Amino acid sequence: MNWSFYFKDVAIIGSRYLIITSIAFFICYVVLRRMIRSKKIQQRFPEFKDYAREIIFSVLTIFIMAFIPALVLGSPEMARHTKFYRDINQQGTAYFIFAFPIMAIMHDTYFYWMHRLMHHPSIFKIVHLVHHKSTNPSPFAAYAFHPLEAIVEAGIFLVFVFTIPVHLFHLLFFFLFMIVYNVYGHLGWELYPKGFSRHWLGKWINTSINHNMHHQYFKGNYGLYFLFWDRMMGTIRKDYDDHFDEVKNRTVPAPLAKPQL
Repeated sequence: MNWSFYFKDVAIIGSRYLIITSIAFFICYVVLRRMIRSKKIQQRFPEFKDYAREIIFSVLTIFIMAFIPALVLGSPEMARHTKFYRDINQQGTAYFIFAFPIMAIMHDTYFYWMHRLMHHPSIFKIVHLVHHKSTNPSPFAAYAFHPLEAIVEAGIFLVFVFTIPVHLFHLLFFFLFMIVYNVYGHLGWELYPKGFSRHWLGKWINTSINHNMHHQYFKGNYGLYFLFWDRMMGTIRKDYDDHFDEVKNRTVPAPLAKPQL
């Protein structure tokens, strides 16, 4: 175990989380809070205890997620069994670029099935309930996982390095994209335009409203970046499009509705 590698990884993952969540929170929950109040997906705001819980579990997740790369790539004995490479010319520029969408599809597939498994009654309360305590998530919920779930979430790193050639930049930029999209998914506001959920392309892309509904109702909408699996497996909520339209067309604060199961 290379501890220097580990703490460097903690710094990278931690700084990404801190910077991106803080910027998102400051803009939406402080600076523009009143101006965009009517567009908030759920009209109420989390309480201080919710923010605190999300941050505490996210910090634990950061230390856990940093451990696996340090253990695998920080050890020459293990690293030589991976497909990790450092010279872009080794695989070529075309592969280097094309690998990013491949990684997104792989991660989305991994997440969807792992996510559905964690909703099994025998597993949910032990592993996934911590994340679902954020029934009205804030950006800080992006990494708010139980330690066991954090380990499973970090498993995508192992899938990458042991199955496809991945460069250092693949890992750096893809996981940067991952936390940005994850924060967007828990933002509490929708950034895509009106009609996006019904658009021929938008209907296949996950949105903040879609994931927010998953947190609010606990059922359906299991995807991460895309909605391929949700639509193919019939797990997308039937009220998703209508709710998307309602939020995007809202001009005044909506009354607080009772949860819809």
